[in-house]
Amino acid sequence: MYDLHEIALSLVAPKKGLLAADESIKTAGKRLATCGVESTAETRRQYRELFLDTPSIEKYLSGVILFEETLKQSSDSGVPFPELLEQKDILPGIKVDQGTEPMSDSSKETVTKGLLDLEERLAPYRASGARFTKWRAVIRIDGDTLPSAKAIMENAKRLASYALMAQQSGLVPILEPEVLLEGNHSRLRTKDVIETTMNAVFSAVDDIAVDRTALIIKTSMALSGSDSGRTDTPEEVADSTVEALKACIPADVPGVVFLSGGQSPDQATNNLSAIMKLAQKVGVPWNITFSYARALQSESLSVWKGEKDNVQNARAVFLERLVKVTDALPDVTK
Repeated sequence: MYDLHEIALSLVAPKKGLLAADESIKTAGKRLATCGVESTAETRRQYRELFLDTPSIEKYLSGVILFEETLKQSSDSGVPFPELLEQKDILPGIKVDQGTEPMSDSSKETVTKGLLDLEERLAPYRASGARFTKWRAVIRIDGDTLPSAKAIMENAKRLASYALMAQQSGLVPILEPEVLLEGNHSRLRTKDVIETTMNAVFSAVDDIAVDRTALIIKTSMALSGSDSGRTDTPEEVADSTVEALKACIPADVPGVVFLSGGQSPDQATNNLSAIMKLAQKVGVPWNITFSYARALQSESLSVWKGEKDNVQNARAVFLERLVKVTDALPDVTK
């Protein structure tokens, strides 16, 4: 049995972060469409290969979250992607939720599916090389009406149940209650919702005795809504985000990783840098890093365009972004 606490600490190792390469088939298709590539099993494999087989990514990545399809695919040289990552000393992970569905009494809010057969799915994932897992819940802000207490509580309970099953199966859980950027809400409203949601998550975690020392939290930054007409400065984002997390995340949690959540690559990089500087200054008790998808990949995809002749240049762009993002991280660990 692997030591889950040690795996969790490895995921938030100094000067490294996570690549979230766990887009569903539908979302991967949207990514490919942006660079003019038709989505098929093979083009999605090539899309994953572009990033996972980039030389030297182990200098910047501690782990990669995979989608189930990718977990079963292999590189051009025939090496299964989980094995390819392990050869680079990068931990392979797997998204285990099955997307969202509307709540029974609220079409504007969702709960995350996938608990019913989760126990049966976890052992094969681990046998295929996964060492950690991820479950995403979606929290929507709409004025003072949403999120509802019911939506927060139901998603918190499902996150906790997933986390316990993952730990019992020898896998580190990443809990991702994402507060969506969409909306015209203020940054302070986002901050309040992050705090309320995280408090509910840890209440649910403690209710069923999930081991807090063997889990990772993936969270949104505290940002003004995308329709608010306001662009927050990195310092404003850092102030609100660090204050929120210090108020609700227990000290024994090994690490917090940030999602980019619709931000541009530069915005996600600059905001992370400001958060890291403030976190070091005030002395947060957990390690902090990134778990980015589009913010790491979009520039490279626009260069690649599905063409083999563009792979080398696209990978160079990917590495350049990884350098910029990891430069924001401290070289010490808790």
